Amino acid sequence: MHDANPLLDFTDLPRYDEIRPEHVTPAIDTLLAEARAAVKEAETVAPISWASFMQPQDDAMEKLNRAWKQVAHLQAVVNTPELREAYNANLPKLAQFGTEVAQNLALFAQYKRLAETSEFAAASTARKRVVEHALRDFRLGGAELPEAQKQRFAEIQERLSTLAAKFQQNLLDATDAFAHFVTDEAELAGLPDEARAMARAAAEAAGKAGWKFSLQMPSYLPVLQYAQHRALRETMYHAYATRAAEFGPAEWDNTALIDEMLALREESALMLGFTNYAEYSLATKMAETPAQVTDFLRDLAQRGKPFANKDRAELEAYAREHLGLAELAAWDLAYASEKLKEARYAFSAQEVKQYFTADKVLAGLFGVIEDLYGLRAVADTAPVWHPDVRVYRLKDKGGRLVGQFYLDLYAREGKQGGAWMDDCRNRRALAGGTQTPAVLLTCNFGRGVDGKPATLYHQEVITLFHEMGHGLHQLLTEVDELGVAGINGVEWDAVELPSQFMENFCWEWSRVAAMSAHVETGEPLPRALFDRMLAARNYQSGMATVRQLEFALFDMLLHSAFDRSRDSVLGLIERVRAEVAVNVPPAYNRFPHGFAHVFGGGYAAGYYSYKWAEVLSADAYAAFEEAPERVAEVGERFRHEVLAVGGSRPALESFKAFRGRAPQIDALLRHSGMLG
Repeated sequence: MHDANPLLDFTDLPRYDEIRPEHVTPAIDTLLAEARAAVKEAETVAPISWASFMQPQDDAMEKLNRAWKQVAHLQAVVNTPELREAYNANLPKLAQFGTEVAQNLALFAQYKRLAETSEFAAASTARKRVVEHALRDFRLGGAELPEAQKQRFAEIQERLSTLAAKFQQNLLDATDAFAHFVTDEAELAGLPDEARAMARAAAEAAGKAGWKFSLQMPSYLPVLQYAQHRALRETMYHAYATRAAEFGPAEWDNTALIDEMLALREESALMLGFTNYAEYSLATKMAETPAQVTDFLRDLAQRGKPFANKDRAELEAYAREHLGLAELAAWDLAYASEKLKEARYAFSAQEVKQYFTADKVLAGLFGVIEDLYGLRAVADTAPVWHPDVRVYRLKDKGGRLVGQFYLDLYAREGKQGGAWMDDCRNRRALAGGTQTPAVLLTCNFGRGVDGKPATLYHQEVITLFHEMGHGLHQLLTEVDELGVAGINGVEWDAVELPSQFMENFCWEWSRVAAMSAHVETGEPLPRALFDRMLAARNYQSGMATVRQLEFALFDMLLHSAFDRSRDSVLGLIERVRAEVAVNVPPAYNRFPHGFAHVFGGGYAAGYYSYKWAEVLSADAYAAFEEAPERVAEVGERFRHEVLAVGGSRPALESFKAFRGRAPQIDALLRHSGMLG
């Protein structure tokens, strides 16, 4: 049946091209009613079994989640005032329902009964894990709170979801609203031709003369990296560093949102008996305590800071002697770094970019997937939300469909910045066969200009591989239970393992040669140029390391050792910088106001997971380095022991099953050039 409301059609992939704002509320109301009915039925069903208790709930919840994910995705990638209004109107309903379920004592009791049955005792590891997670989540969701506190806890969860959405929307609006027009071509000195062409096209589209620059990455980064005109770099940096703060329109200021979120997170954690929000956050992660995390981060900082200080000193000396910069300001860092790299290694990021056309990079990425896992990516057709979007099918050697994925590669107005993966449909065992997974891969690269194909910086190639790693974690699951299929149920601080693991293949010569073709000549990247890239791989890795540690430590301390009555968010990040940073930004920098991972996403008291998982990913890739002649064999083992099992067992067990031992930090330090 082809439902009139596309959000209520679950027969195939979403009908993204047909979804309109007016579809949202009727669909969500219908699916919420069905989900509530399923929960009501589950509260008293007897005798209790997986089929009578779990499956009806999964049926209803999956439909609700799939429909809402479609709405949330469109709100993130083709944002309009009408769609945002519909999204914001329904977001509290979803939060309220989530809390209702989490606090439902009758349902909690039923899960406990299920866990005591003989069926459960004989159940698969995956099913046991689903029930164990559910019991844990009831406690974390306030099910055991006194009745008087449950309502307040529910109000907090609903408000937090609204605040996170508003944070992201403010950031998007502040980013999209900024435009800087240049009419004097002399100010464009140093900018690559394609950056100029993009700015010229943007100005023409706006009906203005000259060149238009925005805060979207394909416009912003080339200015910071290449513009010789220091005032232009400073103008752009200042605009980016002050987004969604008190310096702009009051309706986009994230200051009060941050303060309220921190207060509500702390209040909810204290209600559940935790000392702080970080303890609550870690209840579902590999790391056990905030102290363990801060010790880990500070240990890395101690190892990395000498290298970072050396990086900074070299950069300052070069900037003084060769660029006439007596003082290295925040808006000079990327520019001076690029100049020093060019001088030291005889290449520029822009030169390398010309060799990575989008289609050739995709072909190279698909080649890696085929070599590692014996799977082929082939072009597919499905309804999409924008003409840029491509769809692919992933097939095994026998031609069987493994899953499908969407690629939305290019930046545009109305699209959130950054890069991410989300699931569109998860794997699940159904009466008629296995439901195959589908995932959404989103990036924000610059599109081609003047009729040329889009080209990617090498760092953007790495980003694409990273997101595909997340996608493969979701696509290659062999678990049939929704709750632990793909990345579901995987500890948050292990989720980055498969994504960071994939990045390493962007540094193998055979892979790079296969995915490169010069945009003008079609020639692959010269080996000599690659060797210079490889020599520069750890260029400023000390500074890059402490920058990540700055963000991670700030996040963890903010949620574990921060007294809101006596301290300020900006005061805390200043102290963190004093401890670990070597590049201290100007006082007007409002980094927290744009820290979407923590205030608009799911990384609160979890940003450390990037570094935590990097230990795992570097060690996992080392298994391939140790057996370069057995890539397919090691790849099959990685697929079987890490990707296929999803969240059906603890991530540490999966790692040990693949590696044969516990993770070690040596590979990360070696890959980062910090063993000396």
